[in-house]
Amino acid sequence: MAGGPMRRVAALLACACLPLAAAPASAAERGPVGWGAGTIGGAGGTTRTVHTRAELKEALANDGDPTAPKVIRVVGAINGHESDGGSLLGEQDYAPGYDLGQYMSCFGQDGAEWSDTRHDYCAQQRRLRQTGSNKEKAQIQLTVPSNTTLVGVGDDARLLGVFLTVNTGTNIVVRNLRLEAPVDHFTSWSPDDGTRGSWNARFDALTVITGRNLWIDHCTFTDGRFPDRAAPLGFHGERVQRHDGLLDIEDGSDFVTVSDSRFEDHDKAILVGSGDGRGDRDRGHLKVTFVRNLFDDIVQRGPRVRFGQVHVVNNVYVSRGRAPLYALGVGVESALYSERNVFRHDAVLAAYGGERFHDTGSWIDGRPARLNAVAAGLGLTDDVGWDPADVHHHRPLTSAAAVEHHVLTHAGTGRQYGRP
Repeated sequence: MAGGPMRRVAALLACACLPLAAAPASAAERGPVGWGAGTIGGAGGTTRTVHTRAELKEALANDGDPTAPKVIRVVGAINGHESDGGSLLGEQDYAPGYDLGQYMSCFGQDGAEWSDTRHDYCAQQRRLRQTGSNKEKAQIQLTVPSNTTLVGVGDDARLLGVFLTVNTGTNIVVRNLRLEAPVDHFTSWSPDDGTRGSWNARFDALTVITGRNLWIDHCTFTDGRFPDRAAPLGFHGERVQRHDGLLDIEDGSDFVTVSDSRFEDHDKAILVGSGDGRGDRDRGHLKVTFVRNLFDDIVQRGPRVRFGQVHVVNNVYVSRGRAPLYALGVGVESALYSERNVFRHDAVLAAYGGERFHDTGSWIDGRPARLNAVAAGLGLTDDVGWDPADVHHHRPLTSAAAVEHHVLTHAGTGRQYGRP
């Protein structure tokens, strides 16, 4: 992208200074639009306020009745590594003696092949990595049960290094929270993944597995204090990847709306559908709406979709420091409908085994994007087999200026957010 548009984007992010334009009613007033419409979470149930990980875990369990309606209010910062006694746990607490450098050395200088006998410590490092990973997961994973509203109070409610999950839960609302993606202290190297090998981290900021009727609203997803550029060097002079995704929606999840949220400074942001071979679970499901979200310095997956009927409408994509690979990934059997999105870079589409993609009215740097022609060049047809207007009511903003103003003003934690 040229220097002029880049400077304009930086200014917009600083002051949201586009002219005012008509915008939809606030999310608090209207509830979720799109596929997640009707989701109410724990409205009408008991209310608890939590300040620590232990309190949050207890509130989610809800005195042995986890699926009863409840509203959990998060105040301040909750750290996933906080022990019940209040101390913060680290790598050596989970696996005393584990050493990333020693672990890497057991693959050889080029990272080509693991050997338990390459050094006398290799078998021990392999075991420590596995047990450490399992202990870290047990510590930082918190699962949100059905009929729950998890909502941040004010503009500084944060989940730091929490692996938040939904597992078969229904009717769940997550709002006004800053979710800092967990650092995987025990990320694994796979020499045969890709052309030169790849790191595979384990934890997302939020994973939805077989969840139904979810509303994720006014949240900020980010690598926060631990960006990729600060990770240690790994093989081939590249950084060790200690993060997985920001938000994954998979395994037959359905009827989800993600609105007015920010996804910042991350590589693989959002995955819809868990694998090309999971059609038995995902086919006919994964109905998701992404509306009025900001994707700021995201390299890829904004989102990448397999199987699902996914509506991406009135989102803004900007790149200020990281070179994007693509915004929208068209995966196997996906039916991705893009509508009036604003792109401030031209790395928009990538095809990953999909055949269908449709766009209506999007813009690249203020000009018509003509993404259907781009899709045709990738061998995709613009007939996705469905139209959002036929399945749910929505009123998209219809100018690039209106979309940018609304998203840059409203998206993210604490931004003109009303209580549910």
